[in-house]
Amino acid sequence: MSQSKPFSPPSLVLATIGLSLATFMQVLDTTIANVALPTIAGNLAVSAEQGTWVITSFAVSNAIALPLTGWMSRRFGEVRLFLGATLLFVIASLLCGLAHSMGLLIGFRTLQGFVAGPMYPITQALLISIYPPAKRGLALALLAMVTVVAPIAGPILGGWITDNYSWPWIFYINIPIGLFAVAVVYQQLRGRPETTQRQPMDYVGLGTLIIGVGLLQVVLDKGNDLDWFESNFIIVATLISVIALAVFVIWELTDKHPIVNLKLFANRNFTVGTLALVGGYAGFFGINLILPQWLQTQMGYTATWAGLAAAPIGVLPIFLSPLVGRYAHHFDLRLLAGSSFLIIGASCYMRAGFNTNVDFMHIALVQLFMGIGIAVFFMPVLSILLSDLPQRLIPDGSGLATFLRTLGGSFAASLTTWIWDRRATYHHATLTEHVSLYDPATRDTIDTLGGVTGQNAAMLDRMVETQAYMLSTIDYFWLLAWAFMGLFFLIWFARPPFGGKPGAASGGGH
Repeated sequence: MSQSKPFSPPSLVLATIGLSLATFMQVLDTTIANVALPTIAGNLAVSAEQGTWVITSFAVSNAIALPLTGWMSRRFGEVRLFLGATLLFVIASLLCGLAHSMGLLIGFRTLQGFVAGPMYPITQALLISIYPPAKRGLALALLAMVTVVAPIAGPILGGWITDNYSWPWIFYINIPIGLFAVAVVYQQLRGRPETTQRQPMDYVGLGTLIIGVGLLQVVLDKGNDLDWFESNFIIVATLISVIALAVFVIWELTDKHPIVNLKLFANRNFTVGTLALVGGYAGFFGINLILPQWLQTQMGYTATWAGLAAAPIGVLPIFLSPLVGRYAHHFDLRLLAGSSFLIIGASCYMRAGFNTNVDFMHIALVQLFMGIGIAVFFMPVLSILLSDLPQRLIPDGSGLATFLRTLGGSFAASLTTWIWDRRATYHHATLTEHVSLYDPATRDTIDTLGGVTGQNAAMLDRMVETQAYMLSTIDYFWLLAWAFMGLFFLIWFARPPFGGKPGAASGGGH
């Protein structure tokens, strides 16, 4: 994204603040809704499972928009694209807050995710272009700090707003932040020279991508409600999705101007690194989704306290990320990435030891420990996947990896809630078999509650449900612990050396 002559804004500090605020707002929106999901689902009269569409609709449309960033920046110019995307994000946030049904909210979240797609890559490109070459590492470190702080702030802020005001305000707070960012960036970067060019748009690639990925997400979201392949709708949607994705892959491999450069997968390090990134991020996303939901729906936590329990995951990365960025290349990056998977896997193993008596401090400390793994996850894995690509292909590689990572998070959200609910139903049925008036333990519990009444029977069923969800949560964390162990072995298939490519650590973010 280099310019023919170097451009420097009137105030580098103000320009950096404006660009960073927009990124902060966009990354914040990926986590701020997590702790508000039970409240949103309750207020809009839908199930908790349907509530996760608020997350998945944003993530899928965000992923689909990512490959369009390069084409849009060449067509409209980077500054204009940044200002337009940020303004549209503000409008979409307002519409999300005004939504009075789940259908409208999902529609507006889809719009919000789509316009958010270009924001992170363009912010990164603009920051690199306004900083002198010697200080570009500092610019990217600042951006990395923002993307680490936002996911910590998200659950706390989302919980506090939901408990003290109402859930629409988690979207309304974007309006002043976004307008301020637009005003500052326009004032600072309006003199930046831009060259635009008309390039052919890969409409076939874009169309098949939207149909294939969109329908696959619908299948994952609706499958449980419709009893999977017992439903004609699910069968037809799956077939169309598979055909669209097959056409997409063939077209992208043969088209002159593909929207996604799939030929990058011929590179071993790119393939191994991308699989590790997508798998690791999907697991990370699943943990951050299921933990607040379990704490609120089964453990009696308010949205604020659920947010506070989840938040320590981001504390250590704030301090460790700059050190990792500075010293990582003194180590074998597979060792750092592998240790990240071991630490995150160990934290899942610790959560698999939870029971319904677990206290706030224990939950928060496990989250804090997992933060060490997060700190050494992104930079080494991104460096590995970009290490063998020629300089001209690094933006394509970073964009494709970010696209797949975002998609991985979205699919993980759907599969996580499906696994969690399915295992809870299984455990509820198994536990209920042992609840009998002839069982001494059941008799003792009923006597403690005050005898056999309708109210006490409902209370007993609620106790069984809490235990069923506890067992389901343990199952889920066992599954994740083994998955992270698999990623530890996968990363060793990458081939060193991993250094030497400028900007290699800069793609993707959190």
